[in-house]
Amino acid sequence: MLYRRLYQFLIVYFVGLGLLFTIKYTAGLSDYVIPSPQEFWETGCLVFGGYVWDAMDTLFVAMIGHILSMCLATVVGIVGRLATWTGSFIKLAAYNIQAYPVVAVAPIIFILLGDGLSSRLLIASMICYFPLLLSFIGIFSEPVADVEHFYSATGRMTWYVEVKIRAFENMSKLTTVIVGSATLAMVGTIVAEFIAADAGVGHRIRIALYQSDLARILAALLLIGICTSLYLALLEWIGRLVQKTSGQPKTT
Repeated sequence: MLYRRLYQFLIVYFVGLGLLFTIKYTAGLSDYVIPSPQEFWETGCLVFGGYVWDAMDTLFVAMIGHILSMCLATVVGIVGRLATWTGSFIKLAAYNIQAYPVVAVAPIIFILLGDGLSSRLLIASMICYFPLLLSFIGIFSEPVADVEHFYSATGRMTWYVEVKIRAFENMSKLTTVIVGSATLAMVGTIVAEFIAADAGVGHRIRIALYQSDLARILAALLLIGICTSLYLALLEWIGRLVQKTSGQPKTT
């Protein structure tokens, strides 16, 4: 699974790189606009060591932010599944908050929290939180009539058992949503680093942009894709493991 993720990304990346070089030589663009393959290789070798640590730092922040958003979406989804005033209010509040673009809110976050780890975590969580919440509310609100009827008839139905039944019955959907939102966590972290952070691969991309150094940006994009592929493969492996080991929820 890991190898499949990696070679799929590498195919897409190098096809895009080939198109970029084709445009360069077809249009006769200078190395200042688009670097030559030799310059790209030399720059990649030069910055690879430092960029690896930056990319790992970004991946670490994205993973923590993703976990935080999953925990929050689970709690809000459990409450929001209820057909009560509280459930409706939770969903309405979540929708209203999402109406504000994170890029517009990010400067406020950096002013209040600074340009450190907490700002990057918060922005990463905010970007991947809403898709998770929508899916979790939909899954937790959908009854599994055949299974739930048994527990209701025997008087063993609780909110915990109800949520557990619905989660296990929709485990493949949950896995797909969680894996998909992981890419948004990486995007959120890089956006935060690009705007004002002082660490991470997004910070490196901002510096390279100011220097008009496309070769460094391309090297950073390569490492971003590799790190994202590793994280997605890990989530898919965990999802498959949970699906294999999951069964009907225990009531004792």
